[in-house]
Amino acid sequence: MTAASDRRSLDAEPAVAGQAVEGDLRVLFGQSIAVFASLVGPAHVVETANPAFFAAIGEHRARTGVPLVELMPELTGQGFIALLDEVYRTGEPHTGRDVRVVLGTGPRAREAFFDFTYEPRRDGEGDVVGIRVIGVETTQVKHAQHLMTEHRALLEQIARQAPLTEVLDGMARCIEDLAPQEVLVSVLLAEPDGLHLRHGAAPSLPDFYNEAIDGIATGDGVGSCGTAAHRREPVIVTDIATDPFWDDFRDLAGRAGLAACWSTPILARDGSLLGTFAMYHRTPRAPQDVDLALARVFAGTAALAIERHHTEQARRDAEARAEAARAELVKAMRAEQELRAEAEQRAAAAAELADRMRAASVAQAAVPHPRQCGLGGADGCTEPAELKVADAWGDAAWGCHSHAEEALLNVRSAFIANEELGGLTAYLNRRPSRARVTEHPRT
Repeated sequence: MTAASDRRSLDAEPAVAGQAVEGDLRVLFGQSIAVFASLVGPAHVVETANPAFFAAIGEHRARTGVPLVELMPELTGQGFIALLDEVYRTGEPHTGRDVRVVLGTGPRAREAFFDFTYEPRRDGEGDVVGIRVIGVETTQVKHAQHLMTEHRALLEQIARQAPLTEVLDGMARCIEDLAPQEVLVSVLLAEPDGLHLRHGAAPSLPDFYNEAIDGIATGDGVGSCGTAAHRREPVIVTDIATDPFWDDFRDLAGRAGLAACWSTPILARDGSLLGTFAMYHRTPRAPQDVDLALARVFAGTAALAIERHHTEQARRDAEARAEAARAELVKAMRAEQELRAEAEQRAAAAAELADRMRAASVAQAAVPHPRQCGLGGADGCTEPAELKVADAWGDAAWGCHSHAEEALLNVRSAFIANEELGGLTAYLNRRPSRARVTEHPRT
């Protein structure tokens, strides 16, 4: 073997060893959930990648032998290609934690998070010839953390008795933000009889749609929500355009741009109906396990919020009834006080009239029938004396019609003593006499 051939063999050994390492890495990462890609050259050509890498960026882009920027042009504006250039130039690895990246463009774009490392690949002489990308997608962990944070915030809102509409609206927006694909959330509240559903929250559905379904009946075949409320179980409609449950609402859903609706009943701890929790989609869709789990979690949260609201409402109603009862009691006590005061005033007036009768009786003792009324008291009365009034104590006095009638009304034992009139009944039946009473105003 010549020296030249020996030198070529020695030069080839690192290359062969490097290929072997890359082969082993492909084996190690082949079925891993970690993403792996091996890039070569300053253009970062994708030499190889594992299925998890292509699953992350989209199976429709599963190609090798092309620069990464051609495969994923969206990375340029997010700084990732510049980082690769830096690692390739300096030979220094770079590590990122929970780094946000938007994968894809247009309708297929999705937000993702990764822990990753850019590790330089070197040849036998130590020169950088490429970069290995190793990472783990943390999107679900990130979303789970976000979910827990939002869920905790909702529970705190419920604990501090925030308005139900505020809690439900916040919950709907939270789910819409967390969902990996576009979803529109609606919460309907059951009326006390459980026969109808009223609007609770639906921040992303059009107003005309919310108004149209506000008050829909619960029953089998009444859309997804009416049916779920009636059956007390989830109802999954994957294609509104063909499902018979939506026969009466298909045109309405079409105008709102809705193509699928998954509804979960919201039940109280005793099994009674509180409402429904619905997830709408703009394309026909069947739920995955994560969708159903999300629905269950937030249906339970909604149940807690609604039950707390009902309890608080019942407490406020009871307090309002108690306050109304207290107000009525105060009103009755005041009325009683007024009646008591009026009775005391009448008693005082009666005592005063009795004193007048006694005084008049003494003054008229020597005069059988005086000319002027003797019942006018200190103010006096110049009206002619026409009626004789007496009481059970034997006192008697003459007075005008007004003062005599005042004595009859206020002095319990007073009576008309005119023998020719035949007593009080006969007197009251004498119309001319009663007409005369109105002619002599009370003094």
